[in-house]
Amino acid sequence: MKQKADNLIAQNKKASHDYFIKETLEAGIALTGTEIKSIRARRINLRDGYVQIINGSAFLENVHISEYKEGNRYNHDPLRSRRLLLHKKEIARLAGIQAQQGMTIIPLKVYLKHGFAKVLIGVGQGKKQYDKRQTIKKRDQDREIHRKYGI
Repeated sequence: MKQKADNLIAQNKKASHDYFIKETLEAGIALTGTEIKSIRARRINLRDGYVQIINGSAFLENVHISEYKEGNRYNHDPLRSRRLLLHKKEIARLAGIQAQQGMTIIPLKVYLKHGFAKVLIGVGQGKKQYDKRQTIKKRDQDREIHRKYGI
């Protein structure tokens, strides 16, 4: 999926370090007015977020969207659950994946598409500590080869 750099709002850089990402899926987010204003101001943190399937609906949990500074008393709760806009078949497939042992659904990116906020969610399997070390080692080897041979 190709996006302009200025449409990308936030990226979960820890996700590729902590999980093996198997597949990705785009979903809309149901937001309030002050939430979308805060997102456009790039005041969102995806680091600890995850997706939970409850009663046939997908919810984005533990994603921090800061309060809008001009929002006064109509501001939102920064850590509230936000509904994801997906088709029923997609939700059913994600529920089946989530039921498997060790599989997690996490937000990878938040971006604007035609004026609407979208989230790219990924189905991931948690890495063990030795997997993380192997990833770092492979990255360093690739960097060294690129530096040495210019490939």
